[in-house]
Amino acid sequence: MHTTHRIWKYGDNINTDVIFPGRYTYTISSDRTELAQHALEDLDPTFAANVQPGDVIVGGRNWGNGSSREQAVTCLVAAGVRAVIAASFARIYYRNAINSGLLVIQCPAVIPHLQTGDTIELHLDSAQIVCAAGTFDFPRLPESVQSIVEAGGIIPYLQKKS
Repeated sequence: MHTTHRIWKYGDNINTDVIFPGRYTYTISSDRTELAQHALEDLDPTFAANVQPGDVIVGGRNWGNGSSREQAVTCLVAAGVRAVIAASFARIYYRNAINSGLLVIQCPAVIPHLQTGDTIELHLDSAQIVCAAGTFDFPRLPESVQSIVEAGGIIPYLQKKS
């Protein structure tokens, strides 16, 4: 099974303060709609108004470095982002993404071949990304991680198991 997604591409070292501006950390509680409205606003003021459910973010090296703030993941999930594909991820961001049900794919080989506005196919069953430049393999997600992401995050996953 595969799904087709539109790309938003950004560079290396996009930190959590750029993904979700720190100035809102303590002024917005858990209102997911409001969190989504501020996603990437300092990097790309057009993002929040134009992102569509199922879109994919492509980043370079060290996506999500910086603080451990969960809003940097939650705002993207609330905006409808399906996945983040990057050359590499900051460890805490990667774990927060899984906990929140955001698909994170490390595939450095595909990054130079994608631009904002391109479309890709994600083939999770075969762990491949298909784009105009070809087919790129990425490490298959462990079954436990895939189950958490498919459930919508760790809390829905655990609720389903009990």
